[in-house]
Amino acid sequence: MGSTHYSLPAAIRGATPPYNATPVLRTSMTRLYPFLFVFLWSTGFIGAKFGLPHAEPLTFLLIRYAAVIVLMTLVALVMRAPWPRSGKEWFHIGVSGVLVHAVYLGGVFTSISKGFPAGLSSLVVGLQPLLTAFAAGWFLKETVIPRQWLGLVLGLVGVVLVLSGRIQAGFGLEGLGASLVALLGITAGTVYQKRFCPGLDWRTGAVAQFIPAALVTLVVAAFTEQFRVSFTPDFVFALGWLVFVLSLGAISLLNGLIRRGTAVNVASLFYLVPASTSAIAWLLFDERLSAIALLGMVLAIIGVYLSRK
Repeated sequence: MGSTHYSLPAAIRGATPPYNATPVLRTSMTRLYPFLFVFLWSTGFIGAKFGLPHAEPLTFLLIRYAAVIVLMTLVALVMRAPWPRSGKEWFHIGVSGVLVHAVYLGGVFTSISKGFPAGLSSLVVGLQPLLTAFAAGWFLKETVIPRQWLGLVLGLVGVVLVLSGRIQAGFGLEGLGASLVALLGITAGTVYQKRFCPGLDWRTGAVAQFIPAALVTLVVAAFTEQFRVSFTPDFVFALGWLVFVLSLGAISLLNGLIRRGTAVNVASLFYLVPASTSAIAWLLFDERLSAIALLGMVLAIIGVYLSRK
């Protein structure tokens, strides 16, 4: 993401026109990927909003993972996508999957199911870009310049302002703990994937990531849940949304962005998620945005701009 001279994903490169585009068109399309990722990732609250009342959090995620594994295996086979070539590659991709999916998503869903306010949960996870900046310097030897640090701080302030009107008083320690686990998972997962999975294919990589994530989730759920689920229309809608829009769309984009950009660049995009989510909620549910929230959106955008190389 630091350079705009990379090509489209393999699935598009090998497709028929109009995807056999000129280099200028490919570059223009590539620049849209971060914004598309932010938008798709922001819609995740829709799945949680509609699905969690009808299923336990880890059970919900386990069904989601199973559906993604089946679908992406079929996609990989039909498109003859390259699979990891060694046990070492399978291991590293699997670890990244456990961190990004099992730990991060498991933490977020558990936090919300425990009654932890979604605004506070988003705020806790919103610390990710700052933690990633520190981790990237240690483990990836990425240099974070003063302008980027300024952008990261401004972005965090923007997130706080955007969520200030949504944060409710009072919360449980269980929910807070689950949010902190989610924060550590997405931070470690982003850095680990950048360091050890440089050639991850978005099709076979998804399968390699979700299989161990599903296994870890299954083990934890077996000790903490009763696998309760009600296949109501709301749950089916939420499941379909999370599988197709989030797991196939947003996660594939995230994998591509991690592969091509710096860890700090990718992490900074998460500052835009609360603002984007608030805007979507305003459009769909007529949730009002305060002047402070609008100011926070502006600061978050400026922060992301400054923090990207």
